[in-house]
Amino acid sequence: MATEIEQRWRAAVPGAVLLDGFHALKHAVRFGADVRVVVAADRKAALAMAEELSGDITDRLDALITEVPEETLGRLVPRVHPTGIAALAGLPASDAVRAAFDRTPRPAPVVVLENPRNLGNVGAVIRLAAGFGVTGVATTGTMDPWHANVVRGSAGLHFATAVARFDPDELPAGPVHVLDPHGEDLRAVHVPDDAVLVFGSERHGLSPAMRARAVRRFAVPMQPGVSSFNLATTVAMALFRWSQERL
Repeated sequence: MATEIEQRWRAAVPGAVLLDGFHALKHAVRFGADVRVVVAADRKAALAMAEELSGDITDRLDALITEVPEETLGRLVPRVHPTGIAALAGLPASDAVRAAFDRTPRPAPVVVLENPRNLGNVGAVIRLAAGFGVTGVATTGTMDPWHANVVRGSAGLHFATAVARFDPDELPAGPVHVLDPHGEDLRAVHVPDDAVLVFGSERHGLSPAMRARAVRRFAVPMQPGVSSFNLATTVAMALFRWSQERL
């Protein structure tokens, strides 16, 4: 028979995403997520971690965390995180997310990942986007950018920016800049605040249709013989180039 906390957890699942571990929970709370339920195998240890790493939200975590036996935690999640913490948070309202992408004028670029394949890479890009303060990350294709493994890769920083899946024909407005190995040297490219920065998958690159939409193509310089950088690394370099002109 399910315990009360297990019943609460299951009731909170619809329309929610798993926050796997302390850091995902920390950022979700800090950036105003609708955190519905939090469980920890060791409540005292979880709060000590919060006091050490995120004293600004310790009181809020104190009110949220319920201690459960480790076996109960193991029934709630596919794999128990090393920090022994898991939570569920409601997804942001879709109209609010789209409104963030549609702001005019837009103060920072949008990052678009065309048909990405790797959940962890998408999470790393979202973490970067939040750190640079860009408008948001849009994906195309079948991957769910709010998949629990993507949220784990972003350390919960989905809640610090806008994240949504778009139809390729309905991307946010703005001048499309694409990563292309035959493009201009990134170091000489001006990246405007309202740019839509599009990156293809590491294996397949950009589709011809997306490349045809570009008003500018840029390339990241690399040593001969090196075939590519990691997707998140490439996004980081492009965002750093944009940020240089804002100093």
